[in-house]
Amino acid sequence: MTTYNEIAPAFVEMAHSIVWCTVATVDAKGRPRSRVLHPLWQWDGETLSGWIATGPTPTKLAHLNASSYVSCNYWASNHDTCVAECRAEWAFDTETKQMVWDLFVNAPAPVGYDPAVIPGWDNAESPGFAALKLDPWRLRVMPGTVMMEGKGNVLSWRE
Repeated sequence: MTTYNEIAPAFVEMAHSIVWCTVATVDAKGRPRSRVLHPLWQWDGETLSGWIATGPTPTKLAHLNASSYVSCNYWASNHDTCVAECRAEWAFDTETKQMVWDLFVNAPAPVGYDPAVIPGWDNAESPGFAALKLDPWRLRVMPGTVMMEGKGNVLSWRE
């Protein structure tokens, strides 16, 4: 098993190179639903946190009310894959929403972008804009060379 301090930076590097991931939630009946989202990950040397700038749709709200856990699965055409299984928590307060807005505005491409390009998101105080915080409890990083060539290492960690 890989240590948290080993896998977190490797996860961020791969996730940020892929950018988009499939995020799955489950409803109150335990049925999965997935959508493609764009998390931004922060590793400070001790803690890994993810942030998603997203709309608090009725489906997302209901699913995260039923279960506050999500699965974030990244895949690239070279078969690099990484997964973060996370606790998720909504942030609707102005201070956190502004912090997340600024994270995306100021992050380098391809992870960074101006959230104002999303219709209805004029600024961080827009009612259709919310922040979703991700706190991983399990991480997995697998270079595509492991599957395609039998070379490299799969990194895995869980609380």
